[in-house]
Amino acid sequence: MSEYNIGHRQRLKERFLSAPESLPDYEILELLLFNAIPRRDVKPLAKELIQSHGSFAKVLNFDVSQMPEDDNSEPIPQSIILQFELVKESIKRLLKEEISNKSILNSWNAVNDYLRITMGQQNIEHFRVLYLNTKNHLICDEVQKSGTIDQTSVYPREIVKKAIFHNAASIILVHNHPSGVASPSKADINLTLKIIEACKTIDVQVHDHIIVAGNSIYSFKSNHIL
Repeated sequence: MSEYNIGHRQRLKERFLSAPESLPDYEILELLLFNAIPRRDVKPLAKELIQSHGSFAKVLNFDVSQMPEDDNSEPIPQSIILQFELVKESIKRLLKEEISNKSILNSWNAVNDYLRITMGQQNIEHFRVLYLNTKNHLICDEVQKSGTIDQTSVYPREIVKKAIFHNAASIILVHNHPSGVASPSKADINLTLKIIEACKTIDVQVHDHIIVAGNSIYSFKSNHIL
């Protein structure tokens, strides 16, 4: 690696440590790529990744397993995937800690932040359930089903079985819309009503159904659907 690149890396690290918020997204991405690619100028790659994926968040959330089989581009090195996955998992754990051991009903902002980072940029639809105890503390956060780009098969009886298994007193339903539109479909509403009815049979309350689409959040309860 040239002396210029060595100097550039050091200067960028120093700028980050003195004023991290002043760096543009591509330079933050550069810093992440330093460890993954130790002997190469990664600025062009950082800019290319953001341009091709659309945003810094979408780069970090890119799911290599969803890459088309006939894609002719070079595979993403495992070192880069590892670096991005470490960042995502660290953020998820920090945000999950914010909603643990406290009433979720009093921590909606933290819950929404956690769901945005966990599901907001996914390009496949996921349906997850937050299982809560009698104090509305999080017992378990489980992905119930993962589906195609626009639908997933969710069975109310499976949610009931898991609620009994976890001895849950209440639940919060969550799913994402890869389309970027957070408003519910008729199918979303019908499914929610079926789950509510199923949960009544075991005296488990459905507090809310939240749809995540990018940075947008739609709450059934806030919109008086529940």
